[in-house]
Amino acid sequence: MLPFTPIKTLLAASAIVLLVSGQAPAEPVSDDRLELRGTGDLGVVIERATGSVALVDTTRKTVLRHVEGFGDLSHASVKFTRDARHAFVFGRDGGLTRLDLLTGEIDGRIIQSGNSIGGAISQDGRFVAVGNYEPGGVKVFDTETMELVIDVPATYEKPDGTTGQAKVVGVVDVPGNVFVFSLFEAGEIWTLDMSTEEPELTKYRDIGSMPYDALITPNGRFYIAGLFGEDGMALLDLWHPEQGVQRILPDYGRGEERLPVYKMPHLEGWAMAGDQTFFPAVGRNEVLVANTRDWSLIDRIEVHGQPIFVMSRPDERQVWVTFAHPLNDKVQVIDTGTLEVIETLSPGESILHKEFTPRGEHIWISARDSGWVTVYDTRTFEQLARLPAESPSGIFFTSRAHRIGL
Repeated sequence: MLPFTPIKTLLAASAIVLLVSGQAPAEPVSDDRLELRGTGDLGVVIERATGSVALVDTTRKTVLRHVEGFGDLSHASVKFTRDARHAFVFGRDGGLTRLDLLTGEIDGRIIQSGNSIGGAISQDGRFVAVGNYEPGGVKVFDTETMELVIDVPATYEKPDGTTGQAKVVGVVDVPGNVFVFSLFEAGEIWTLDMSTEEPELTKYRDIGSMPYDALITPNGRFYIAGLFGEDGMALLDLWHPEQGVQRILPDYGRGEERLPVYKMPHLEGWAMAGDQTFFPAVGRNEVLVANTRDWSLIDRIEVHGQPIFVMSRPDERQVWVTFAHPLNDKVQVIDTGTLEVIETLSPGESILHKEFTPRGEHIWISARDSGWVTVYDTRTFEQLARLPAESPSGIFFTSRAHRIGL
């Protein structure tokens, strides 16, 4: 058996070797490069006023740097590559920008349309799809080279027999290297299968009036589009696509007067908790609760204002809600067991976006008009940090790289 050498002895010997050899201990890196780190702790915060993003460390609760050059971020979203090395930022100006999270620098940018608001990255990480408002349609790019792979125009037939280009919303990735998206003016849902040598497009027509946003359930089975032009929602069961699109909650809101809608709610942040799902009511100060087994309405929870984002903590024990103007200075927390509001917080002015850390112990909330991001403990509701940012809006952490639809 080799004799045991105390660690202090080894350290002292190492120092002697360095001195004898004439080598000094390595100095810390003093230039502007980021220190060596993994990407699992990282995230980005959209700074809409300056066309920049704040690169953040979620464990240390710090801003590592502000990166400029992303164009118009008045409405922006982010997707992460499979290895969580890069973030693709989708800008309002049609820009698709790739950020290297390790260097903190932009390493690719193209203007691929006149107006876009979101996209998705395929299951195998090879493709990034962008949904466009202007001129409409979906473009798919190679994530490595950022070269165009396929351009899918959102051409549809109008009632008068002419054709038009629809705005594309609700682009998500689903298992099998498939993208799913909705056409606003057309009232259609399309799937684009990128697993075959020749991409295959499938169209589902007459799904309802004006699908404005959509989500995919965490297991990738149900794609659900919200309808702005009528009551109810449209559901596509991707395990049984041959059944076509079904309508769910068809009687919701029928015959009831709605409040003025100041901002359309986002469905991507839907909250799933066991057999229950929580989603924002359109034009009402309510969060709706549905049974996911038959998609029947269970309850309506009265809240502070018109909900925009309804998100569940990763353990599904809580649902956090943010609201539309003019009541957008609060955040409320719903207990998923009792279906009651258990906390109301005031993180700042113009509250909209939030993001949980991967295991849900903390939540980051952006206050756009206050110019900061507030971090809370989700168990005690204690404020843990407040970080400065330029008109912060969307918050995105790299844990999304490994979750379907995010």
